[in-house]
Amino acid sequence: MMSKYIRPYVLDPMARLAHWLHQRGVTPNAVTLTGFALTLVSTLMLARGILFWGGLVLWAASMFDMLDGALARYSNQVSKFGAFLDSTLDRYSESITFLGLAFYFAYVPGSQTELLLIFLTLIGSWMVSYTRARAEGLGIECKVGILQRPERLTILIAGLLLGLVLPALWILAIFTNVTSFQRIYEVYTQVGRLPGKQSVGD
Repeated sequence: MMSKYIRPYVLDPMARLAHWLHQRGVTPNAVTLTGFALTLVSTLMLARGILFWGGLVLWAASMFDMLDGALARYSNQVSKFGAFLDSTLDRYSESITFLGLAFYFAYVPGSQTELLLIFLTLIGSWMVSYTRARAEGLGIECKVGILQRPERLTILIAGLLLGLVLPALWILAIFTNVTSFQRIYEVYTQVGRLPGKQSVGD
């Protein structure tokens, strides 16, 4: 939701950087892996309680996450494996980031609330991804929702940089799960408009 307002302002800088990287033979997958490596560094910093700098490194990683798609489109290197790798590492990145935070808060006295919110956020973020994947498996496009991955990253990074981690976790825990229910409802309404019946179950 938020990304559609922010994206137009970053498209031009990303296109220029994609041009520069393409001239130097950098591939989209290399950018994806670099972003994931930065996320690993950020996770280690968060686990040690270095929240501000960990948030800053996470912001850098998020820039690479945007850049890989821009480079793929600019260099005409869009591929099914590249899209699969990007989505898979996105899930890993989000999971290990919250794992790092959970590790830190596990050793902070009186942080049960933070730990509970982290787990609720992880459940919500996994379900946001799963509902979209399951819908697409049924041939239904499902990209709706108030808190998609760019918004989740923005809120978390802002919380880390501004020292407002607990408010950020409250927002994430609530609205990631709201987003998953929005997608469930979207699929429900779309299925109701389709001819015939859809099968259910795994």
